[in-house]
Amino acid sequence: MKNMIFLAVASYLAGSIPFGLIIGKTFKGIDLRDHGSGNIGATNAGRVLGKKWGLICLVLDALKGLLPVALFPLLFFAADDPWITHAAVLAGIATIVGHMFPCWLGFRGGKGVATSLGVLLMLSPWGLLVAAAAFFLSLLCWRIVSLSSLIAATAYGGFELCRLSPSPFAETTWSQGLFAILVPLLIVVQHRSNIRRLLKGDEPHFTLKRES
Repeated sequence: MKNMIFLAVASYLAGSIPFGLIIGKTFKGIDLRDHGSGNIGATNAGRVLGKKWGLICLVLDALKGLLPVALFPLLFFAADDPWITHAAVLAGIATIVGHMFPCWLGFRGGKGVATSLGVLLMLSPWGLLVAAAAFFLSLLCWRIVSLSSLIAATAYGGFELCRLSPSPFAETTWSQGLFAILVPLLIVVQHRSNIRRLLKGDEPHFTLKRES
């Protein structure tokens, strides 16, 4: 239990590194919280700072999801420990929560999609593939990033629960089943303002046009 607590805290702190905010202030002198949607994630960074900086933010946010899941459990548990999988899932959840609710930004962070991407690359590559396919198909049809993110999160959750069936909460898989429900739900909650704009028809569309 002590190791799990240390693991969760370390992963939360890694996830709470606000790369979008750091990039905006360092290279553009812009606080992302005062522009666009006010979000510090990759999507708002791309809109406010430019597509290049948005892509850099996306990669960094994904890496801060991937690295804690890949490395931190090995610092606290042996590779053959039966709890190593649960430890990796805990690291993933804590990292995503850290991105969404960073303690040094008043618990106002990003939407968690890019960080979840990095986590899923370690925990469920097939689930990530399903989520990515759903995201890009939705983006191709409607060109709305937030809608595509919501569809991708839901697609992942459904796929993962089906993959773990008939016992998604068995002794060896309960943490993965919990992750498949909790993380998509958190992503939906973090997109509540986007959902309101979607219902009003005011959500901005994605474009590949070059910024002026």
